[in-house]
Amino acid sequence: MRSKHVEILLYSTGGVIALLAVLIAVNFIVSAFNLRADLTEGDVYTLSPGTRKVLARLEAPVKLRLYYSQGSEAVPVGLKTFAKRVEDLLNEYKAAGGGKVVIEKFNPEPDSDAEDSAQLDGVEGQLTNTGEKFYLGLSIAFLDQKAAIPVLAPDRERLLEYDITRGIAQVGETKKPVVGVMSALPVLGRSLDPIRKQQPAEAWVLIQELKKIFDVKEVKLDAARIDDDIKVLLVIHPRNLPEETEYAIDQFVLRGGKLIAFVDPYAYFDQQPDFQNPFGGSQAGQSTFYNLFKAWGIDVDMGKVIADLTYASGSGPRLLPTLLALNTQALNQDDVVTSQVGTLLYAFGGAFKGKPAEGLTQTVLAHSSKNAMPVDLIIATLSGEPSTRGFQPTNEEMPLAIRLTGKFYTAFPDGKPKPFMPPRADRKKGQDDKKKAEDKAEPHLKVSTEENSVVLVADVDLLSDGAAVEIQEVFGQRVAVPRNGNLALALGFVEQLSGDSALISLRSRASFSKPLTVIREMEAQAQQQYLGKIKELEDSLNQTQENLQKLQKSKAGVTSSILTPEQQAELDNFRKKAAEARLALKELRKRLRVETDTLEFWTKVVNIALVPLLVALAGLGLALVRRRASRIAT
Repeated sequence: MRSKHVEILLYSTGGVIALLAVLIAVNFIVSAFNLRADLTEGDVYTLSPGTRKVLARLEAPVKLRLYYSQGSEAVPVGLKTFAKRVEDLLNEYKAAGGGKVVIEKFNPEPDSDAEDSAQLDGVEGQLTNTGEKFYLGLSIAFLDQKAAIPVLAPDRERLLEYDITRGIAQVGETKKPVVGVMSALPVLGRSLDPIRKQQPAEAWVLIQELKKIFDVKEVKLDAARIDDDIKVLLVIHPRNLPEETEYAIDQFVLRGGKLIAFVDPYAYFDQQPDFQNPFGGSQAGQSTFYNLFKAWGIDVDMGKVIADLTYASGSGPRLLPTLLALNTQALNQDDVVTSQVGTLLYAFGGAFKGKPAEGLTQTVLAHSSKNAMPVDLIIATLSGEPSTRGFQPTNEEMPLAIRLTGKFYTAFPDGKPKPFMPPRADRKKGQDDKKKAEDKAEPHLKVSTEENSVVLVADVDLLSDGAAVEIQEVFGQRVAVPRNGNLALALGFVEQLSGDSALISLRSRASFSKPLTVIREMEAQAQQQYLGKIKELEDSLNQTQENLQKLQKSKAGVTSSILTPEQQAELDNFRKKAAEARLALKELRKRLRVETDTLEFWTKVVNIALVPLLVALAGLGLALVRRRASRIAT
């Protein structure tokens, strides 16, 4: 019996050693062929085609210097795991660089040469709650140019690849890109104008932030041509845009220029005189690209704004369904810009419709929920119960911001539109000027020379200081504190399009955590039922009023403030129906809370308890099987 145990021990020990030897041999053989496989959802360890395109164009080696306080107890545990993922991603860059990507790792201990190098490279130290310093940052060097990511943070992990690739592209830039700004609003500031009774105004915070990064150049609304040195044209509220200027934008895009446009069917912060109102007053301004949108196959309904009860602001009497607080569920999480803005305040904006023209591909960057509908401008700013009267959701998501990519064709196939005809007295002079201009005219482009990208947003108000920032006084200084991600959205678009063209297609890396969306869908469905009950109540009220009017007509010639029995019966019937509707609404809200709480509870059970329990049961089952096998063997 004893020899049997020895034999089993020898066989099992020998088997383990043999298996270990096989694994080592297989690993050695596979490593020789450098085989790699990314089995993660979303391919979080696979570089995007845009990154590979940037690396392929490198003419000299680029150095990626990772500064990480390895082994330091000051580094939080979560950051250590994140740092390992950073190293894995840098190894992907090295593998894809074909020898032109050099990875250098430094451990900046206190008072060391590595710490001095980190400070020279622009990498900043971080402090823990106990005051200890640690480093986790990256420096990018190409020839004599440098760029730095001072702090690598897990909160920005989705943009890690974009940040690194953008840094590689930026170190090759010799000067700041030029950004042209065209607007019917005083976004660039305004000086005192006593004739028009206009007070001076500072430039919008958006423009102030742009000037820190780019060379900002004003482009007039009546511009006949967009200068060649402008890399990105930012158009904000092109109200009453001349056809000649729209042609200039058309040719700018066909030449390869990048366009970012914010249009609006209801620009709340642009109050214009209402000439149709005999009593005066004002109305919100409107802006669009009539010819360009038609050529691109899209449109924005200038008579409608989007109301959305899922993303509506406020509640109760202050419910404002046209002032949308968009969260990550409404923003494209695969885009490097919209995936990181967090929240947006979308104020009285429209939605895009139509099918992009042949050769163009549409990417939705922001959308409404399915619990939304276009509403008339007259109720754009109504709140509370009047704002939801007759609400009927479209049950489909509507694009609020889009990107068009591909080959663009001109919106002016017959060439440059004719200018305004001068008065008869100046007809000859105008014809002479026209002839000289035509002699110097550049060739008319009918199609873009290569694929291009255009970003379009159907709201202008979201960029205004009133919607985007809060101005605070800090030690006597005016400081603009962002209210939301509105400025980050616009700055991100400009930054993306002004960089290497390969960055435009660079996707945001997949997240290691997945958000829950079932609860929000349940709330939206319950809210839709809630509105249905409201509509039933409104219909009941209207029916009662009609019956009362009929009763009044039947009593023609008799005036009395005392209700007849028929009228009293109608009112009692309405009160009964109203009470029943209120009870139904109360029960509906109660069921919603119960279903939501139950879903959250079981979600926690599955994530916290079920998986460990299954692992424990599997281990216990395996132990029992081995124990039974051992008994049989003996």
